[in-house]
Amino acid sequence: QVQLVESGGGLVQAGGSLRLSCAASGRTDLSYARAWFRQPRGKEREFVAAISWSGGTTYYADSVKGRFTISRDNVKNTNFLQMNSLKPEDTAAYYCAAGVNPATTAISYAFWGQGTQVTVSS
Repeated sequence: QVQLVESGGGLVQAGGSLRLSCAASGRTDLSYARAWFRQPRGKEREFVAAISWSGGTTYYADSVKGRFTISRDNVKNTNFLQMNSLKPEDTAAYYCAAGVNPATTAISYAFWGQGTQVTVSS
C-alpha cells in the first residue's frame, strides 16, 4: 500500500504560479510512476501529467504543455507539479496518483491522494 498526500493548492490570480507537492508513505520502496489528474467541479477527472520512477519519461496533457512541469525526488518520496501561467480553466481539484507505469489513463493508477484545490481567478 502507498499513501499519498497532496499539498500546495490555493487561490491565485491568472498568470500566477503554484507548486503542488505529493508526499508518499508506506511501500515507497516500490518503483511507482506518479501522475497528476484534475477534476473541475461538475466535470470528469482528466489527466494532467505523469512521470516514470526514474524521471526519464514524462507525459503532459496538451492543455498544460509548456506551462506545467512534473518532477520527483525519490529520496524524499515526493513528486511535484510546478504550474506557471495559470488560467481560470485550470481551476480544479488536483489529485496525485501512483502506479506501475506512467500512463495517461486513471485506471492505470492504483493509489490516489485526497486532492488539493486550485482556484485561478480572472
